[in-house]
Amino acid sequence: MAREYSPKEVELAVNAIKTLSIDGVEKANSGHPGTPMGLADISFEIFSRYLRYDPKDPSWIGRDRFVLSCGHASMLVYSMLHLAGYDLSLDDLKNFRQWDSKTPGHPEHTHTPGVETTTGPLGQGIGNAVGFALGAHLKAARFGKAYDAVRVFALCSDGDVMEGVAAEASSLAGHLGLANLVMIYDDNKITIEGETDLAFSEDVGKRYESYGWFVQRIDGHDHVQIRKAIDAALAQKDKPSFIVARTHIANGAPNAHDTAEAHGAPLGKEEIALTKKGMGWDENKHFHVPDEVYALFKDRAADNQKDKAAWQADVDAWKKANAELAAQLDKFEARYVPEDLYEQLLKALPEKEDATRNISNAIQQIVAEKVPSLIGGSADLAPSTKTLIKKSGSIAKSSFEGRNLHFGIREHGMGAVCNALALSGGIIPYGATFLIFSDYMRPSIRLSALGDMQVLWIFTHDSVFLGEDGPTHQPVEQLWALRHIPHLAVVRPADALETAAAWALALSRKKAPTAFSLTRQKLPHFKRDDGFDPKDVLKGAYIAQEATGGKPDVVLIATGSEVQLAVGARERLEKAGKKVRVVSAPCLDVFEEQDKAYRDKVLPPGTKRASIEAGITLPWRAWVGDGGLTIGIDRYGASAPDKIIAQKLGFTVDAVTEKLTTWLG
Repeated sequence: MAREYSPKEVELAVNAIKTLSIDGVEKANSGHPGTPMGLADISFEIFSRYLRYDPKDPSWIGRDRFVLSCGHASMLVYSMLHLAGYDLSLDDLKNFRQWDSKTPGHPEHTHTPGVETTTGPLGQGIGNAVGFALGAHLKAARFGKAYDAVRVFALCSDGDVMEGVAAEASSLAGHLGLANLVMIYDDNKITIEGETDLAFSEDVGKRYESYGWFVQRIDGHDHVQIRKAIDAALAQKDKPSFIVARTHIANGAPNAHDTAEAHGAPLGKEEIALTKKGMGWDENKHFHVPDEVYALFKDRAADNQKDKAAWQADVDAWKKANAELAAQLDKFEARYVPEDLYEQLLKALPEKEDATRNISNAIQQIVAEKVPSLIGGSADLAPSTKTLIKKSGSIAKSSFEGRNLHFGIREHGMGAVCNALALSGGIIPYGATFLIFSDYMRPSIRLSALGDMQVLWIFTHDSVFLGEDGPTHQPVEQLWALRHIPHLAVVRPADALETAAAWALALSRKKAPTAFSLTRQKLPHFKRDDGFDPKDVLKGAYIAQEATGGKPDVVLIATGSEVQLAVGARERLEKAGKKVRVVSAPCLDVFEEQDKAYRDKVLPPGTKRASIEAGITLPWRAWVGDGGLTIGIDRYGASAPDKIIAQKLGFTVDAVTEKLTTWLG
């Protein structure tokens, strides 16, 4: 429990937070000074009295989580982390927004110790906060003592609560009753264009009440009100808390106070001098922290160490009394995956021809038995995406023991929540929907890649061949839209073996997300060459069928459901005297990571190449070259049975063979 602070100590600390923030923005000549000033009072109370953390052990599993959803106010969290004793020096604060600094323009958890998640795109942090709170519930239901005290404190802005992703995630949080979540809304009524009533007039508090949250309204600069509200929030047993804090942007700046100009531009030297003068500070001192402020946070760190020691004693006693469960906890935290998982999956491949979504589900059941960290769900499409873990129950309010999440029709919220589940530790989350709806959640997918998060994105109905639902549901450009996200591996398997490889690959990528692209329609088996090594599939692309009689005249590169077309066309072209190699390329992203010798072995330089994929063709030019052939779909689909669509769009063996024959001459 925190000691009592004198009014002078509180004032000094709050002013230090403000001046560090505005000095950082001023030195960078870039950034957002107003929000850190407006949230300094609240942030002080959270860090000095409530948040449990250990700056020497930022990944301590029993810590509370702090999320700054309004990531543009990043100098606020950097100032707090510096004062709290994290490995973030004054020099780091002075290096704000500079190349390779520990203080980037928006918080990135991969850059800065103490930053829990990468935020900035508004609303994402609200979804992340929900994910952290959910993650704590999921782990507490399994392991009790280690997690049952973990709380999440989040700050959000007017911009955050306007975003759709925030509405989706907040609705889910209320439905699940995530009582360990305290969200504080910075209601300063200012956005970039001016006052919020230009575009925003709803009662946000009432909206959150309708979601099932416990809502309070306070003066965000009154420390007594702040503490009373947080105390009441932490006393909740079955509702997340939403505190509407009326604040003033650039609070304490004589001219910038309550102005839109204070949102996203430095205050300027004159305004900073006037601000410091009004505080009674030396206006010529920059990045100044009084000794009393450091002493206050040092005392808080000592209190947290006592709390951590008590927590550790409880956990040690629990482990001693629950040895088997303790061993499971260690495996869970390590996101344990058997080293020979791929080999085990290969031995259990389904033999019948089937859609890869169905094959994936069969493999998923095996994975779920061997990888306890796997937890996830679908955006109300589990019967279609085939992503239910059959031997486990559903996750629901006051019942978090299961492994099947029901996200509802909230794709974007699902994405943000899954990202935080991955960052919670121990959990390997998956989120599923139709490939076409990956567009609804692209910002979260991008952040999973930017933030090195092991998330499995499972997308089904991956081409026009889903059929009768028509072009609104038929993806054409989505595969390449995902492939163009750096650090995301997109896997489009052609059969059961490649689907097993997709799972093995995704589970091996501990610091990166993977997207599955799976079919609705059944795919036939195809025969690979004698001597084929299944491990080659894990390299992203491999020779599935070699040309007969020597160096190939042409290499056909295909993915997923189109590999069967390449195999069929090869058979006919070889009968016509052509030497044809078929390369199956389930994951171009991973193939690009292979050494040049392997890439050249699979795709020999100087050999003609053609690509076959049911999607846009332009990006394939990089793979087939200027003289290559791209067979694809550069238009929207149509509502019809899949076989009719294939005939009309030229995706039959006959049509593909004819195009190749004409091109080869």
